[in-house]
Amino acid sequence: MAKATLVLFSKLLTKTDIETHLCISTSSLGQLPFDGRQTVNMHVHDEGGRKWMFPCCIKEDENMGRFLSVDWLEFARLKDVRVGDQFIIHEEIVKHQAAGTLIRIEVRRKIRLFGFDIWANV
Repeated sequence: MAKATLVLFSKLLTKTDIETHLCISTSSLGQLPFDGRQTVNMHVHDEGGRKWMFPCCIKEDENMGRFLSVDWLEFARLKDVRVGDQFIIHEEIVKHQAAGTLIRIEVRRKIRLFGFDIWANV
């Protein structure tokens, strides 16, 4: 099965992201599949292939503007996600599959090794 990967979104995680909800600016995501509703479930898989469902809703804040609030705390706790880790959303376009595209998430942590910074999957 052939697939192409495209990074849709990336951010360094904040205290809010790991303690209450993941905040993603709607301007960074382009068109969102809400169709007039305020909530939707984001179906993703992690680098190990495990499937996750994150309930999402659009919120507004005077500092951030409109943003997507993602309920991902179970995932964050299981993966021991920390402030400063990098969160990445990948779109995988899969040929010869009915779904067409899949969303993969990845969390990486910066590690200092032999005087060099490297990013390792969490």
